[in-house]
Amino acid sequence: MRRVSAAVAATALLVAAAFGCAPTKEEATSGETADDSMTIATTSDVVNFNPLIGNSRTDAWITDLMYPRMLSIGADGQTQAALATKWGYKSPTTGYWEIRDDMKWSDGEALTANDVAYTINAIKKDKPAGVIYGQMANVKSASAVSKTRVEIELTRPDATVVPEIGFWMNVVPQHVFEKAGSVAKFANASDWVSAGPYRLTKVNKGQSYTFKRVEPYPLAKGDTPTLERIVFRVIPDVNSEILALKNGDVDVIANTLPPAQVKNLSKASGVKVQKVPGLGYAHMTYNMEREPLDDVKVRQALAHTVDYKAIRKVVLQNQGVSTGSCPIPPVLKQYENPDCEEYSYDIAEAKKLLREAGYGPGGKSLDLTLIYALQDPVTAQWASIVKSGATKAGITIKLRGMDRNTYLSKTDAGEYDIYAGNFAIMDDPPTNMTLTYLPDGAINYSKVDDPKLSALIRKAQATTDEEQQVELIGEASTRVRENVYDNVMYTQNLYVAHRSNWTGFTVQPSELLSIVNPESLANVKATG
Repeated sequence: MRRVSAAVAATALLVAAAFGCAPTKEEATSGETADDSMTIATTSDVVNFNPLIGNSRTDAWITDLMYPRMLSIGADGQTQAALATKWGYKSPTTGYWEIRDDMKWSDGEALTANDVAYTINAIKKDKPAGVIYGQMANVKSASAVSKTRVEIELTRPDATVVPEIGFWMNVVPQHVFEKAGSVAKFANASDWVSAGPYRLTKVNKGQSYTFKRVEPYPLAKGDTPTLERIVFRVIPDVNSEILALKNGDVDVIANTLPPAQVKNLSKASGVKVQKVPGLGYAHMTYNMEREPLDDVKVRQALAHTVDYKAIRKVVLQNQGVSTGSCPIPPVLKQYENPDCEEYSYDIAEAKKLLREAGYGPGGKSLDLTLIYALQDPVTAQWASIVKSGATKAGITIKLRGMDRNTYLSKTDAGEYDIYAGNFAIMDDPPTNMTLTYLPDGAINYSKVDDPKLSALIRKAQATTDEEQQVELIGEASTRVRENVYDNVMYTQNLYVAHRSNWTGFTVQPSELLSIVNPESLANVKATG
């Protein structure tokens, strides 16, 4: 049976008290029917309404419905057109996107290349804390050369910029955001203007977020999204979410299901479970700015204390796949690296490495703190296995589960010894490694500063020669593994659930997109 921490159990009791065991749907407003409205459950609250700052999954689900991305990703992991219809490079240092000419903001203003260029230049100038700024290290500026064409000038060749900015960046309305000054400080907390299928109209902080349909929306069939209204409901405990889904009080659970729940929920009446391809990975990072985690032998010892196979079997119910302790999801077969071999679960080897580093019997004690988000039940479970293995090697690990927003804040501030979590989409290794392992990387949670690794990544980022890029990424991933700059534990196929009377979902990879992406929610229908 899955262990539930006291904090999670208390949260479940609070949720039950607040909602009468499970939340009920809001009543349809005048002119709406049950088929026109959808209620979506999420375990975590919104932190930022500004898509250029937001860095959590609920922030992304909320803002993606209003601020379009130029590119999307299919279930097979391949890039697809969205706002952009064409993209590429006219020279090694000049990229471009051609965008649709039929998109409008909900206040009637046309969405043009000026909005795209403004968004890029504002991010570059104001340096907001979101992931997208970290992908602009080689961006000089962007310009609208026509109403539908944007060109981007680079400081040096970088083959990753156009596809990655195209996918990761939400385009914002220049006529709204420019008035607010710095995009890094703009809360965007009211009076939303949308170019997506829906517009946020009502916020009940910590409880619900209500959207109304935007018309016309050219990316929906018939230019009209199928739903009149969408309500995101915050239900902090996944067990309460599942109860609400079974009772018909919510239509969709946005966050992925704990593996132990998948089989039973698949058999529940009125519920359908859908598989979502995984493009990310679960991992632990060791804060190398803190002693003794700056010692590679200590990190290697920690890696040997983890029973990876047990985690995948017991916690993931065999739904996880090893990455060979390398930061490359196996689905990206072109980057397959034979040197990536998973660290063995070997307590004797861990003790040996610790002795060599001066720890253990007759040496110094090793006491560390591991942080994780309480809203992530899978990580909460495997963190206990990590602690148990470390104890056998004489290492004390204190587990600190916390609400997701506090967890993200501490992660950004580097206030941890060990970070346990996951990255939702790691679709492009050169870009991903730039963000995770360069000294100024936006998600460099290990605090890596390795000149040799940095050189490999920068070369891979710049080259348009695919064979050379694969070779460079192979060398880089091997170096990450050998030095335990990242303890990558597994990649996982994910599962989400919805009421079986809904059809027309578009499945996209990762929890970040899954079945609550804009394309999906613009075209989903109730069958009765």
